[in-house]
Amino acid sequence: MTKIKICGLKRSTDIYFANLAKPDYIGFVFAPSKRRVERCKAAMLKEQLLPEIQAVGVFVNATVSEIIDLVQQKIIDGVQLHGDENQAYIEALREKITCPIIKAVRMQQRASFEEVLHLPVDYFLLDTYVKNGYGGTGHTFDWKMIPKIQQLFFLAGGLSVKNIEAAILQVKPFCVDISSGVETNGVKDPDKMIEIVKKVRHITDLA
Repeated sequence: MTKIKICGLKRSTDIYFANLAKPDYIGFVFAPSKRRVERCKAAMLKEQLLPEIQAVGVFVNATVSEIIDLVQQKIIDGVQLHGDENQAYIEALREKITCPIIKAVRMQQRASFEEVLHLPVDYFLLDTYVKNGYGGTGHTFDWKMIPKIQQLFFLAGGLSVKNIEAAILQVKPFCVDISSGVETNGVKDPDKMIEIVKKVRHITDLA
């Protein structure tokens, strides 16, 4: 069954409707972004989140100690790395935390994915490449660049209710990751959140 993550939640209203929609994961962005949430706010939002929904922290070149603290304080249940984090960085995290680690890969070409397969992570997240950017573009990439591999991965980049069926059936990701695709005027839209989770569940049941 394809899982679904809704990323970039930062308001109590977002959490309320996430609890109604029931995605498998939600994302708190701690990296510089219009969706960034401060640690204290994330802690408050996590308390409001249903326990069966996993909260993933999104980071870009953060200090290892910052991530470890958020995990140990149970503010996040998983770690998503979107920057230039290398094997040594990930191994340093592994020494202190046991939660899942996701490494984002910006898909500029087919080899982009193959270059990072050696990294000791639980999942990869395939996202659109934009020069000088680390994600959250709202644009799709050519899914034909994804090689056939055994590793489980999240698919991100411009996903919405309009293309989510094609994404699941063609790419067969472990999880689809949506952010701008469930927003209206830059704010999480409850109707879109609920609609896309229902769509993913329906597609998965038919597949």
